[in-house]
Amino acid sequence: MTDDRERWNEKYSTDEEFELPDDPIPELARRVDTLPTGRALDVATGTGRNARFLASEGYDVDAVDVSDEALDRAAQAADREGVDVNWIRSDIDDFGFEEGAYDVITVSFFAALERLPDLIAALAPGGVLVYEHHLRSSDPIEIGPSDRYRYPSNHLLHACLDLTILHYEERTRLDDEGRTQAVATLVGRQSTGGAQSYPQLSD
Repeated sequence: MTDDRERWNEKYSTDEEFELPDDPIPELARRVDTLPTGRALDVATGTGRNARFLASEGYDVDAVDVSDEALDRAAQAADREGVDVNWIRSDIDDFGFEEGAYDVITVSFFAALERLPDLIAALAPGGVLVYEHHLRSSDPIEIGPSDRYRYPSNHLLHACLDLTILHYEERTRLDDEGRTQAVATLVGRQSTGGAQSYPQLSD
């Protein structure tokens, strides 16, 4: 954990080209009015974009990251915005997910498939996972990690088939600075039974 913490602290403090988006996952913002209310968890929160958004929507939010630098930035941004988040410094590999505790869990741009069973178990009945990650693509991509840290096509979808899949999409899009990125986005619900309700979304 110490090595990861030092590596990410250095990246946040010295890499001028490393900038995370400030807005939440687009599909999270689009669906927030349809999501169950209550407790939320943001995994590998970085500078806290999803956590701060969920807190502003009335959620009781826990946000976990290994980097002190990232959490300091996140806490400062939360203070400026007047929202409360429980910032937790921990390596995700070591974090003890509380079973059945969260109504919403978010993960963005963090490869957490090894912990997915624990993430899914941490969802309350009816709880929703919103997960977005970099995708391997043959298209020209201007932002994101090497293919080693990207998911192959349908990899995230297959890993979440224990959930009711409300949305899954793979596409390229432009980030806030107009750079092309390839992303996979999944929204899945912890539910059982052959007959379920599905939220109506505005376009």
